[in-house]
Amino acid sequence: MNAFIRTALFALAVPLSAAAQTSQAPIEVEADQLDLDQRAGTAVYSGDVNIRQGNMQLRGDRVEIIRNDAGELSRAIATGERAYLRNQLDDQDAPMEGWARRVVYHVAERRVELIDQAELTQAGDQFTGGRLEYFIDREVVQARSDVNGSESQRIRMTLQPAQ
Repeated sequence: MNAFIRTALFALAVPLSAAAQTSQAPIEVEADQLDLDQRAGTAVYSGDVNIRQGNMQLRGDRVEIIRNDAGELSRAIATGERAYLRNQLDDQDAPMEGWARRVVYHVAERRVELIDQAELTQAGDQFTGGRLEYFIDREVVQARSDVNGSESQRIRMTLQPAQ
């Protein structure tokens, strides 16, 4: 396997396995194109990108994987008309699913940002708005109506009654 492709696939292993808590699961990537810049620490997949590892899935028209100065994975950014992130935690009955024009997964913080026409579903509860942040480990959602460069998008919530 070409060293560049191996590096790009390795770049995916850390953020996806950390979120899915299944580091031994194989990584499956489908895309039309890959542009890898080892010096900049980026791997950019484009063209109907679908990345899966274990219980986590990330989809978008374009997905960029970014490493920090220490070479550790810091962010995965999916963009598109309806970029998508799905994560099924072992202790949850239903997956967390998020859609937006821009989905940013911050690896170290285990935080997901859904930006512009954002929608989040967790345990039957639904949130929509201009910008949603989901803190995976704390199961905290923060919602905002404002998005830079776009009209305000009202926050809407549907919360399920406790069982």
